[in-house]
Amino acid sequence: MNRILVLVNITGLIIGVSYGLHGPILPIFAKNIIGATYSDLGFIGLANFIPYMFIPVFVGILLDKFNNGYLLAIGTAINSASIYLLSIAQSVPEIMGFRIMTGIAHAFFWPPCQAIISNQSNEQTRVRNISWFTMFFVMGFMVGPLLGTVFLEGLDITYRILFQITAFILASSIICALLISRRSITNHNERFSFSSIKEMKKFPEVIILLIFCTSSFGIILSIYPAFLNDNGMSDVDILLLYFTFGISRVISLALAGKFSRRTSQTLIAATIAISFGLIISATSDSFIMFAIALISMGFGFSIFFPLTLEIILSRTSKGISGKIIGAYETVFGIGWVIGPTIGGPIAQSFGHQSPYMVFFMIGIVITLLAIKYRKKIRT
Repeated sequence: MNRILVLVNITGLIIGVSYGLHGPILPIFAKNIIGATYSDLGFIGLANFIPYMFIPVFVGILLDKFNNGYLLAIGTAINSASIYLLSIAQSVPEIMGFRIMTGIAHAFFWPPCQAIISNQSNEQTRVRNISWFTMFFVMGFMVGPLLGTVFLEGLDITYRILFQITAFILASSIICALLISRRSITNHNERFSFSSIKEMKKFPEVIILLIFCTSSFGIILSIYPAFLNDNGMSDVDILLLYFTFGISRVISLALAGKFSRRTSQTLIAATIAISFGLIISATSDSFIMFAIALISMGFGFSIFFPLTLEIILSRTSKGISGKIIGAYETVFGIGWVIGPTIGGPIAQSFGHQSPYMVFFMIGIVITLLAIKYRKKIRT
């Protein structure tokens, strides 16, 4: 593995730690300290993810024109500031405003990392290298909750101080981004274009699968911790559950290279695993059963990303890879917006188990569609 890939993986690890450290706690902070309802949590998730519907397209255009390392540094700087500001938030609208910043920052983090990895890989190593990067990010996301238990239970710090610590950890990744910028050379000088959106229209089956996956993932990131809290799970229980979730994701990503040999079968299995995790969540009230649900969903969410990206990149020109990655991430943003926007109000109106029942039924339909069109979701 060359030095640039090592630096990108270290960046992913650091940012993953910061996300895992504060992400599962934020909904609990908003519900118990700020007084947010489930609908409010849905709007907070919406605020976080809605920039990801639009910004990645523009970032994708920039990836083919500017130094990717500088774009990555911009994203980490904005991200650090947005998380630090959570420590002074006093209302739901303030949290929403700061999460909008986080969404913008994420668009300057994930697509540049993907582009750097793609440029440093060939067709034989691309799935492996993207999977390894995602695995490092998820390893960080797995370690973050463990650090959170140390800070909250062992050192007895407050949620607000936890956000400040998280911001400083995340800021350290700027160093890696700047080191990458010294070795990252951009050779493309293409005009600004939205042709990548037209390219994505060639993959309707992949888009449908992605939107289901990311919508479900958006719920798990935005309202699921509060749901666990209402089902008797303590802060430490929730962080340990997300640690388990992380273990499942790391193992899945480590095996992604092998899974890529049977893309369609693996993606079908992933939709089944997500649906299975959702229905277990809706019908359980114990730590063990929630852990089983998160392990199942961890496999499904993690394996989707490298395999669907490889399907698209393998069928498009490398000369527009940056734009394609930006358009691909925009589809992620659409799903992330749909999940909290639907899930929060459903939970508020029909009970906190209801979003998981609804998305379980959607998952069954998506699984049947994936089986029907399995020939179109192969690499």
